[in-house]
Amino acid sequence: MMLSTLSQPQTWMWKGFPICYYAEGNTGPAVILVHGFGASWGHWRKNIPELAAKCRVFAIDLLGFGGSAKPIPTSEIAYTFETWAEQIGDFCREVVGTPAFLVGNSIGCIAVMQAAVDYPEWVIEVALLNCSLRLLHERKRSQIPWYRSFGAGVTQKILGVKWVSQLFFKQLATPKTVKKILLQAYKRPEAVTEELVEMLLIPARDQGAVDVFVAFTSYSYGPLPEDLLPILPCPAIILWGTDDPWEPIELGREYGKFDTVKQFIPLEGVGHCPQDEAPELVNPILLDWILTSERSLLKSN
Repeated sequence: MMLSTLSQPQTWMWKGFPICYYAEGNTGPAVILVHGFGASWGHWRKNIPELAAKCRVFAIDLLGFGGSAKPIPTSEIAYTFETWAEQIGDFCREVVGTPAFLVGNSIGCIAVMQAAVDYPEWVIEVALLNCSLRLLHERKRSQIPWYRSFGAGVTQKILGVKWVSQLFFKQLATPKTVKKILLQAYKRPEAVTEELVEMLLIPARDQGAVDVFVAFTSYSYGPLPEDLLPILPCPAIILWGTDDPWEPIELGREYGKFDTVKQFIPLEGVGHCPQDEAPELVNPILLDWILTSERSLLKSN
């Protein structure tokens, strides 16, 4: 599925900031798709049409990413999971108008879990695709080799120097570097297309993109998945690419042991972004989960 075959995204004003989102589908349960770090709603372009055949689908760009505003962090607006959870909760209320199923990838998983915890009346269930383990979180650094922990802290301090961060980001935000990173994250090299690379690079050229990058790379506190999973007010399913080099499935399987998780589904031969790399595996699972849960809810009511 090419971005060019989809219609144009829409804009929703939130706290005075333009938020980009895409909507498709007129009937059925509502589903909100939430991307990972550095991505956007277009990362769901291979999932939207199939889900929209039976659902009302919304794919949203979190504040600071994609086509959404990228304000410089202040005391009023910070790039935290609580901020993004509030954005998702308000989006449910103001745009979707009904409770929704939430689907996240990578850091998007933590955003949707935080939204479920903070706004339980607007969230039916959540699906987590290769959830970010947040291995550089301050509470997890003792579990990784000292040189990685020390190196992460030094890197965060260096990137806090504006001219250094601008130079580093300029080196990072190139087609060659982005493609190299994607080829690490994806198991299937044929899924790393020029369209995908350009889709990730376009928002990186926006004013404020460097500030967002620095703000998030220095964000080593806030909730961990293991903080949110036990207090989820709704059930969750977890999908995990077995060949994810960033978020090892051995650690991910531990999340499947929480009582709130009703299913843990390994996706063989897939990397960090299964929705884009293997939509033929992910789409049927998501549709079955949504429609089965919807039928169960209708019966219980």
